Amino acid sequence: MKYKYAIEMGGAYTKIYVKDCGLALCESTLVAAKPTVDGYKVIGLGDEAKNLMGKTNEDVEVFSPVSNGIIENYEYCQRLLEYFFKKVEYRRRENVMVLINCGLSDGDKRQYLNLLHSIGFKEVVLVPTVLCTCLGAGKNISSTKITMVVNMGGANTDIAVVNMNSIIKGATLGIGGRAMDSAISRSIAYNNGIVIGLGMAQTLKNEVGSLFANDTLNMEVTGVDVETKIPRGYIITSSDLYPILVPFFHEILQAIEVTITSLPPEISTDIINNGVLFAGGLSQIAGFAQFLKKNFRFPYTIAADAENVSILGAGKLLDDEELIKKITENF
Repeated sequence: MKYKYAIEMGGAYTKIYVKDCGLALCESTLVAAKPTVDGYKVIGLGDEAKNLMGKTNEDVEVFSPVSNGIIENYEYCQRLLEYFFKKVEYRRRENVMVLINCGLSDGDKRQYLNLLHSIGFKEVVLVPTVLCTCLGAGKNISSTKITMVVNMGGANTDIAVVNMNSIIKGATLGIGGRAMDSAISRSIAYNNGIVIGLGMAQTLKNEVGSLFANDTLNMEVTGVDVETKIPRGYIITSSDLYPILVPFFHEILQAIEVTITSLPPEISTDIINNGVLFAGGLSQIAGFAQFLKKNFRFPYTIAADAENVSILGAGKLLDDEELIKKITENF
């Protein structure tokens, strides 16, 4: 069965790869809606919705219809995917590959199948994101050698042990960039007396966030004073964000170590020999490699183009029908 499209619908971003074209879309997995007498009305999708964050009436809600890899709101998810696929000029009755988190229930998987069929796709195949991550990083997932991959995304972190086209052990943690954004926003309100939106918190994390304890990066933000309710500026430094971010990364490393130590000796030995592959946008934060060197006792590599490595791996998989068949037999 030939597949033309691959889609990765994360809690933060949705990416679509089109065969023979490459990565065709990367937009925020967000919907903006407001209540009316006839129900909620959508006023923005994707990046349009993101640009509305903090800039509309209080009754406008900006949210992601996907949480921890699970479709939380089918109707809005459908609207969002129709919008995205129209942007890449898809044709109905084509076939599509969907990247999903490991550990989803059969019911959650059926939601994805039904969703893609509902917007006009003929054949839909579900593939674990972590296998595509390995492929994008140049790993041979058909090998008998064990590969451990940690994909740290916008909404969650996938931890998986891969061998012979399948996942031996996998878990999804509800820790990702969005949780960090919320923590940054809360901390700045409490410690600095200024309220900023999640969009600004995300920008701070990406531009100033660092796992170097003494980093000197800084950025001026404008928010609303907690007491006076008047807008004012404030300079946030990397050292302000450091104690907010570090506990999240320690929790991820702890989960990885628990996973490794729970495995049979033959498998854990392979992981020690082959190392752990890190991917996802959070692996690009300043100082991450040095943080691993200091706090992680196993060998590791950080994927090149870590933010897009999974969807690029899916692009490679589109051309390998035999491998797709082997993966789906084991999933």
